[in-house]
Amino acid sequence: MPEEFVTYTVTGKVGIVSLNRPDKLNAINRDVRAGLSARLEEADRDPATVVVILRGEGRSFCAGYDISAGDAEAAERRHDALRWHRHLTGSVRLELTPWDMRKPVIASVQGHALGGGCELAMMCDLTIAADDALFGEPEIRFDNVGPALVMPFVVGLKRARELLYFGDTIDAPTALAWGMVNRVVPLATLREATLRYADRLARISPEALAATKLAVRRGAEAAGFRHAIDAGLDVLAPLYAARTRVGEQFEQIVRKEGLGAALRWRSAQLAE
Repeated sequence: MPEEFVTYTVTGKVGIVSLNRPDKLNAINRDVRAGLSARLEEADRDPATVVVILRGEGRSFCAGYDISAGDAEAAERRHDALRWHRHLTGSVRLELTPWDMRKPVIASVQGHALGGGCELAMMCDLTIAADDALFGEPEIRFDNVGPALVMPFVVGLKRARELLYFGDTIDAPTALAWGMVNRVVPLATLREATLRYADRLARISPEALAATKLAVRRGAEAAGFRHAIDAGLDVLAPLYAARTRVGEQFEQIVRKEGLGAALRWRSAQLAE
């Protein structure tokens, strides 16, 4: 059942949604996608809580979408831009869930926050990162790009372009300096620090928090935030369906030697 991959617990006035696929670095597959949507919606409806924490079990927050899981649906999407658009629309909808929730959502990030995991963290209202956290969107290295292009709104155009064009990662101190996270704490204290931070926020009037979040969201959307997300989706869906030289080489190595070998091949090509 999807529920076993994402859990929901309550501590005081804080709801905690945990990605629970640690053996795969909480990579998002079909079950995680369904479970995460359900648990976030449950957390937003829960009358006992004021604030929500989004976290991951194990050594990483979320390594993005599970591209190692080839299924019949993925085969049907191959070279079909319309099917890819429908699929990516679901991914964007999932990543926008924290943005659309009434309650503020705090991302608690350790280890990898890559691809869809990075986008998910950026869509949260606030982010606390462990000092071992790594943020980035490496999809361009295998001829894809994360469809929810929120990064320019968070770190600015120049920095976002560098990260998105190269597919590089940044560490937690850099993410803090660039405004991608609010605080950096030692890994050993991440859970305690996040709970303390959330507990303090939960003492604010829930009505005032909800109204402030709505006002900030409406302002960003009036400035074009959601239109930019939709436009990015429309532009990038055909890329997923396209047959490219690098993409075909990448897939060939995946078939012969596995995903890890393909990722190492691309990293070696792009090493400074």
